[in-house]
Amino acid sequence: MLDPKIRAQLAAYLERLQRPIELVASLDDGPKSDEVRGLLREIASLSPQVTTREDGGDPRRPSFSVGLPGEPARIRFAGVPLGHEFSSLVLALLQVGGHPPKVAPETLEAIQAIEGRFRFEAYVSLSCHNCPDVVQALNLMAVLNPGVESVMIDGALFQDEVQARQIMAVPSVFLNGEPFGQGRMTLEEILARVDTGAAAREAKAIDAKDPFDVLIVGGGPAGAAAAVYAARKGIRTGIVAERFGGQVMDTLAIENLVAVDHTEGPKLAAQLEQLVRTHDVDVMNLQRAEALEPAGEDGLARVRLASGATVAARSVILATGARWREMGVPGEQEYKARGVCFCPHCDGPLFKGKRVAVIGGGNSGVEAAIDLAGIVGQVTLLEFDTRLRADAVLQAKLASLPNVRVITSAMTTEVGGDGQKLTGLVYEDRNTGERHQLDLDGIFVQIGLLPNTGWLDGTVALNARGEIEVDARGQTSVPGVFAAGDATTSPYKQIVISMGDGAKASLAAFDHLIRQVGSETTRALAEAA
Repeated sequence: MLDPKIRAQLAAYLERLQRPIELVASLDDGPKSDEVRGLLREIASLSPQVTTREDGGDPRRPSFSVGLPGEPARIRFAGVPLGHEFSSLVLALLQVGGHPPKVAPETLEAIQAIEGRFRFEAYVSLSCHNCPDVVQALNLMAVLNPGVESVMIDGALFQDEVQARQIMAVPSVFLNGEPFGQGRMTLEEILARVDTGAAAREAKAIDAKDPFDVLIVGGGPAGAAAAVYAARKGIRTGIVAERFGGQVMDTLAIENLVAVDHTEGPKLAAQLEQLVRTHDVDVMNLQRAEALEPAGEDGLARVRLASGATVAARSVILATGARWREMGVPGEQEYKARGVCFCPHCDGPLFKGKRVAVIGGGNSGVEAAIDLAGIVGQVTLLEFDTRLRADAVLQAKLASLPNVRVITSAMTTEVGGDGQKLTGLVYEDRNTGERHQLDLDGIFVQIGLLPNTGWLDGTVALNARGEIEVDARGQTSVPGVFAAGDATTSPYKQIVISMGDGAKASLAAFDHLIRQVGSETTRALAEAA
């Protein structure tokens, strides 16, 4: 079932098991149960520490648990965890088998201190690149705390449950039978929601921090590069990130990063965070910036966070990135994650055999339509312009697909639904003014990005598109405040360009610091330079 290379890698991983583990399957006569049976037997054949049984009593079939012999298992997989979820299975095997996780000691202590009973059910699609982060976080919590259970459920396989629970986006997590959250969530985010006092404790700790020489706001490629370059100068560096990795976390294939043949967004984001943490950088994750106060008489700028904490710094680098642009029509917000989606790779499998629309005729929109055409029953692509704007090769591929319809000069005016889920949209023909109704099960919005700069309006100069205006050095209109990446007027929004912008802004911030006169910090910086 596993190709030889993966089989060899898995065998090497299983050598790290420190205690026996048991895989207990609940199967029926279907072909997916045969796949689960074959997978578990193959895993067991690779290590004497692994045994398997097929007498499980889970009503979800096929499914299996990962646990210790003689003890109730707290981790389950409903479906065949291949694709992106294979890594979740491998980590579950290792962690249940006693291999220590790579998590900060304070995080481990926080998980172990949680009191109560928590049964998490995470609905995923095997093509979703955000889902494994959630599954692996919940599994780790189940390994470390006997009060936590974690179940991964392949939504494409258990369609009856998906429809009954009206799940239209993945990952979708239920806690003790009630909705808990949708979309990518980190371990720290889940902990903060379960442990309600954690956010207040973190805010208090941040408030007490001494001023930084450089404070970076944003944890995407630009922010990560800025943090590394600043830390290498030997100056006090901090980074505030609402979500480390930023928009990269929502990117599947990355094939244009110089010196890297191929990678995926979540993998690159994890590598960026790991690199930042190997340097002397104070990382403050899950913190959203709300206001920037330029430097006063004390020479310190201040960033106020949504948590209530305030961070002071002698210079600031804004690297807040961008987010998906929304249509801004009635019904869009109401049916977001209930039919209105932004990630075809993640949510596409939930619409197998159904009718969907893609909004946008650029590269992203056409690529989404091509991907969805292999899963759904019918794709309708709506483009505002009179023609598609995607590359010719993509348009040619799109035209070859029999279940794709393209409508140009179409302006979406309304998203409709039955109060529970999306049922369609209304668009206007821009040539005739005639309105048309499309009956749909899902809509995938692919119309570009918006800079995350609303909180800066009135503080630094922004252009008409809301981008931070910067010069060739990344300097903004406010002395000592620099900016980098997709949130700025820097052209061509690309990962490699954001990294370069971050490095440049960091060097400019350092240059700014050493030219300030009269403080001990300045003298120390000058010596370091």
